[in-house]
Amino acid sequence: MNGPFMPDTDPKSEARRGHEITAELCSRFIAYLDAKPKTIQTYSGALRQLLGYFMMQNVTKPGREDILAFRDWLRDGHKPTTVQSYITAARLFFQWLEREGIYPNIAEHIKGAKLDKEHKKDYLTSAQIKAVMEIVDRRTVQGLRDYAILAVMVTGGLRTIEVARANIVDLQSVADDSVLFIQGKGEDERAAYIRLDPRVERTVRAYLQTRQSTKQTDPLFVSTSNNSAGERLTTRSISGIVKTRLRNAGYDSDRLTAHSLRHTAITISLLSGKKLEEVQQFARHANITTTQIYNHALDRAKNGCSSAIAEAIFNEK
Repeated sequence: MNGPFMPDTDPKSEARRGHEITAELCSRFIAYLDAKPKTIQTYSGALRQLLGYFMMQNVTKPGREDILAFRDWLRDGHKPTTVQSYITAARLFFQWLEREGIYPNIAEHIKGAKLDKEHKKDYLTSAQIKAVMEIVDRRTVQGLRDYAILAVMVTGGLRTIEVARANIVDLQSVADDSVLFIQGKGEDERAAYIRLDPRVERTVRAYLQTRQSTKQTDPLFVSTSNNSAGERLTTRSISGIVKTRLRNAGYDSDRLTAHSLRHTAITISLLSGKKLEEVQQFARHANITTTQIYNHALDRAKNGCSSAIAEAIFNEK
């Protein structure tokens, strides 16, 4: 596993060969990064895995073949998205090491994993999401809250992080519309907003009327449990709420999650005849190719080849 490096004519090559890949170097790289906390956490975990693998294989001065072997080892027990992010971290780490004159960039151009561009979660039909919402008991505070969460998520195409970050003050007016300003994924500010249908706004207001505290800076949705009553809901809690409501309606599948509500919103928009650019804006996709993935999936669903073949084979004359 501990193969030789390719010839290096750089005058710093001897110094480079003298270094080992250590936890201290990883810490220096992490400290150097200018990234969001979640990215820092991911890269830190990736480099811990890399160091652990080197230690397991008794590799102190790795070569390119060791990075390739690490990638193959990751593929055996990790999802493609994890492999991709870990190899990305390794590439950036060795790129930094070379720039600092510490070690050659042995991870250059190494690919992570081939990611399936298809969505891993299912969506619900309009009849199914209606069934989910109809059985929510809105005579309780928890029911009112959960119904409002479902309504906002499925009509606004919101992610769980956007729901968790929402505050009461984010309920505002733009022109003649009631809107909810949101802090999207990877965003530092609440620059974007979704339009609230009057029926959705009424469900949110009805829930807020049950709250003891409705200061403008309070979270829009809060916990009702004894241990954390009144505290902001976490993304995990919101995911659990949606999952429970789906199961209560008989939709219990690993492919149906809180994110399925976002898929549902985008899919129903396209099925309703909305233009691709309009749906892109609604979904807040930076690139229209992301929106096109939904369109391609619908095109396949509408493909009539199977029915034509079955008709030709089984049609009784």
